Amino acid sequence: MPRIERIFCIALALLSWGVGSAWAQLKPPPAIPGPAQAPSSAPTPQPGFRPAPPTASTNTPVLTLTEVFDAAWQRQPEARSLRARQDAAAARKEAAASWTAEPVALELSGQTDQMNNNLGRREYTAGVAIPLWLPNERSRSMAVAEAEQRATASSTLLAQLQTAAEVREAYWSWQLARIGFVLARERLLNAQQLTADVSRRVRAGDLARADQHQAEGAQAGAEAELAEAASALAAAGQRLRALSGLTLPADATAQPEALLTEPAPEFVRDASALGDRHPAVIELLNRAEIARRSAELAQARTRGTPELMLATGRDRGAFGDSYQQSVTVGVRIPFGSDSRNRASISSAQAQAIEAETQLALEQGRIQATLDSVQVRLESTRTQLTAAERRAQLARESRAFFEKSFKAGETDLPTRLRIELEAIAAERQAARARVELAATISALRQAVGLLPQQNTP
Repeated sequence: MPRIERIFCIALALLSWGVGSAWAQLKPPPAIPGPAQAPSSAPTPQPGFRPAPPTASTNTPVLTLTEVFDAAWQRQPEARSLRARQDAAAARKEAAASWTAEPVALELSGQTDQMNNNLGRREYTAGVAIPLWLPNERSRSMAVAEAEQRATASSTLLAQLQTAAEVREAYWSWQLARIGFVLARERLLNAQQLTADVSRRVRAGDLARADQHQAEGAQAGAEAELAEAASALAAAGQRLRALSGLTLPADATAQPEALLTEPAPEFVRDASALGDRHPAVIELLNRAEIARRSAELAQARTRGTPELMLATGRDRGAFGDSYQQSVTVGVRIPFGSDSRNRASISSAQAQAIEAETQLALEQGRIQATLDSVQVRLESTRTQLTAAERRAQLARESRAFFEKSFKAGETDLPTRLRIELEAIAAERQAARARVELAATISALRQAVGLLPQQNTP
């Protein structure tokens, strides 16, 4: 190459390098996306696009069953009156432990003849009346007070279990409505993508106008199903909100994370194996204990409360007489009343018989519930296995028919049928998962366990 041409090429290269450097300095560097940045526009979904299920976000709170139960329990009358009932039981126990059957009474009296002949007669008396315990009355009163104190705790636990039953039913109904809304929304998205694909192929002359009508009809059906699912979700959310008072997430379907379930309880085949662990059984046992202790107390109270009286007095007979001091000791013993005592004993015995009979009926009810829930649990697990298998096969079949439809090997009615079958299979699998979680909660309810923190 001649020398002049080489110099020209070198100069041209230097000029290009200088212009590129200047342009690079003027052009702003690309921004580095931070954790709070998001793309300004989402990519346009392609035909047959299926959104991947989003993962659970650590920034979005998950409403657990335990949180709902805690909030619902704080709203119950039994929870708000618990402290007062505990104080009343403690006060009854303290009264039974006192040394006197009733509070000591102070008696003050005076006599004078000022209103008559006014000879100067004066008499002043001050005394106390001490109620005495009957034989065995104090110990049996203490036994009744202790039984009532235990009954206060057991009645609170039973009220919590009854609240848990309402919370569990409302919570899993809400979860089922959430999943139904997610699936309906996903079906509408797929129907919209399919309608767009069909419309494009109709304009290209690959499909007939009737195919577009079928696709649009399927989209309209998906829109109606989504509206129905939204209504069911709103109703379930209102019920849960009324029960717990919690504010539900603005978008209840923003985090369709893996379903959180309660831990499965220990397998119990016989209700008698629960012993005194079930709150309903504990409550009836305590009621029967109170009735028995009350009957024993009624047997000890054969008459009214006797009293020991101690008094001192000062008196004079007339003006000029000196006052004389006196001391009085006495005992007041009421007569017994067989009819009143017999009525109290019979009433307490009747309450004990009712509590024991109701206990036997409650144990039979618990046994029947256990048998029913355990059969339901086994059936639900089988249904879940089959539903997940069906959903997997339906997803694979949908992928096959999507490709064949794009290649023109499958007609639109077959494509729509496969899509509906896939959505139905996914809905069945989702419902089976919720049903399994609800059945585990029902089993925990049957064995008398309160909601615990959910685990994946």
